[in-house]
Amino acid sequence: MSSSSASQQSPPPPLGDTPRHVAVIMDGNGRWARRRGMPRVAGHRKGVERVRDLVVACGEHGIPYATVFAFSSENWRRPPQEVSLLKELFVTALEREVDKLHKNQVRFRVIGAVEAFGEELVRGIRAAEDLTRNNDKLTLTVAANYGGRWDIAQAAAALARQAQRGEISPDAITPDSLEPFLSLYGTPEPDLFIRTGGEQRVSNFLLWQLAYTELYFTPVLWPDFDRAQFEEALASFRGRQRRFGLTGEQIEARHA
Repeated sequence: MSSSSASQQSPPPPLGDTPRHVAVIMDGNGRWARRRGMPRVAGHRKGVERVRDLVVACGEHGIPYATVFAFSSENWRRPPQEVSLLKELFVTALEREVDKLHKNQVRFRVIGAVEAFGEELVRGIRAAEDLTRNNDKLTLTVAANYGGRWDIAQAAAALARQAQRGEISPDAITPDSLEPFLSLYGTPEPDLFIRTGGEQRVSNFLLWQLAYTELYFTPVLWPDFDRAQFEEALASFRGRQRRFGLTGEQIEARHA
């Protein structure tokens, strides 16, 4: 087994520990702006600031992985003007933030079908990934033009091509066979999932990876999700017993 696979399947943290990987759906930017009589893009700009705060908080807590849902494959259905503004904001954020991330030893990654954003943005993404590739304090992954069903489907297609070439027997396929083709392969599965904005669903985000993740929903809109709100989410996580199919008694004995 490769080192990446070992990382993917390492034991979960016990009760009371800080999560290794936090995944976030940053919901409520548009509503935050509308309540203030501002254009929706103003909420998205404020949301970028909160991502910066999240990176700092993860660094201070020693959380080595954070994944945020920036643009889903369903977001193309939004008004064309908003989609265009979101793409422009992505470019601007790359230009302004990547050097800061690099200086703070943050590795930057993007998962999703980013080619749909056009050559200019793809070049910026790849340049940022190359610049920060060897940083090891925190890995910040941005899911853009991403969907959990897309992720599983493209992994299944890659595995099917491998079977077609005779490199694996269809009868030998297991969940472990599929994992190397998933977008987050080599990254521990999220321990804590946070969704702001009041909705209580995962909305096609990391469907495979969230199988045993602790879910935390809050009505707080993403631009208002400050350090205190993040601490509340961590406190909720620390108060949960993660059993992964075992009994509570087994978990307690293991941690004794």
